[in-house]
Amino acid sequence: MVKLKSVFVCQECGTSFGKWLGRCPECDAWNTLVEERQTREKSESAVVGSISNGAPQAYGDVKTDESVRTSCGLDELDRVLGGGIVAGSLVLLGGDPGIGKSTLLLQVAAKCSASGSGSVFYVSGEESPRQIKLRGERLGIESARIVLFSETHLDRILEELELASPGLVIIDSVQTVYSPRFTSAPGSISQVREVTAELLYFAKSQGTPIFLIGHVNKEGNLAGPKALEHMVDTVLHFEGDRHHAHRIVRAVKNRFGAAGELGVFEMTGQGLVPVTNPSGLFLSERPKNAPGSAVVCAIEGTRPLLLEVQSLVSRSTLGYPRRVAVGLDVNRVSLLLAVLEKRVKLPLSGDDVFVNITGGLNVKEPFADLGVVASIISSARATPVDDSVVFIGEVGLAGEVRAAQQVGPRISEVARLGFERVVLPLGNCPIPDAPDSLEVVGVRSIGEVMKLLL
Repeated sequence: MVKLKSVFVCQECGTSFGKWLGRCPECDAWNTLVEERQTREKSESAVVGSISNGAPQAYGDVKTDESVRTSCGLDELDRVLGGGIVAGSLVLLGGDPGIGKSTLLLQVAAKCSASGSGSVFYVSGEESPRQIKLRGERLGIESARIVLFSETHLDRILEELELASPGLVIIDSVQTVYSPRFTSAPGSISQVREVTAELLYFAKSQGTPIFLIGHVNKEGNLAGPKALEHMVDTVLHFEGDRHHAHRIVRAVKNRFGAAGELGVFEMTGQGLVPVTNPSGLFLSERPKNAPGSAVVCAIEGTRPLLLEVQSLVSRSTLGYPRRVAVGLDVNRVSLLLAVLEKRVKLPLSGDDVFVNITGGLNVKEPFADLGVVASIISSARATPVDDSVVFIGEVGLAGEVRAAQQVGPRISEVARLGFERVVLPLGNCPIPDAPDSLEVVGVRSIGEVMKLLL
């Protein structure tokens, strides 16, 4: 008789324990340990499979072929994937409920099936084929090469995939699929690991690309252990605000392209439409001659984007002034406020300061510091920033402006959108390829920036 083994698995980090604990010692999460019962033999070797049927090869004998990439029909998604869908790749797409994950992949299924790259197998564990068809009719999709399959049993899904040999597989979602090898509920750590591993073996052995839709937790991260993200080839995050029409797909991990690459879409009645000029979209509603508004140039992946930074400095009625940042790290903003007060004697200790990146985009690179500083100075002194100026540069604790990276693409994007002047670190000057229509102003410190503004 097979002996059962009971373990308690953390649903946040995937660590196993022999007894229940209120807090996981590994990730410090509370009430995340769930009891799972499994056979001893299966717990030691849960998954058996092979991703390749070939023999060992020397590095020099391995042949690469760029033709293995196929377009998904959406230029912005191709950019995020590194140029298209790679044969045998496993892509994980995560995002908030209702943001458009199923809509996007249904559009990809329609484009791929119409391009002649093979049939598309759409597996849904959450919706019936009729529900998917109703969404497709709303999007204007008419394709006979999309196969809809409503199933959650992993073995049945793999049997149908081997019989159909599709050109693309979409699993919606990986948390709903379960494997009979484990007695735990669908969506648990053990089930998600098992299902992803089996789909990984199928994708690599058959050369079939697979898209997985993943749920997110309340913090906005992909639900499941970090091991799930390590197993797949590409991790995409679907971001966006329900109150805005645009959506952002960001590559958090990509073995076939640049990590951090970004694609912008607009949600319309006909589905998600790629935005070819995202800088123009983010600056389309920028107010003219408004104090506290400045434009920065940030690099997301390989794409330069012009974004508007808005700041509001107002007298605080509280004993502890508020520091609020949307789209920026609030600790970084507090650091810049301290530098302004110490180095240029700008009194901000008694003021509430609110900083916002319009459009809902999150900026993490430090080269937006100069634009944030300029917008704060402009709001504090009630002096508008010239509408034709763009700021690029990192600010240090001594008040110095440090040189920025990838200045060439930034300058090209600034000139393409018709701006007349760019303020950047003196360490980046001169710029030999700068257009004649663009005036380049180099600064050493934030004191020089304050003189330019005032």
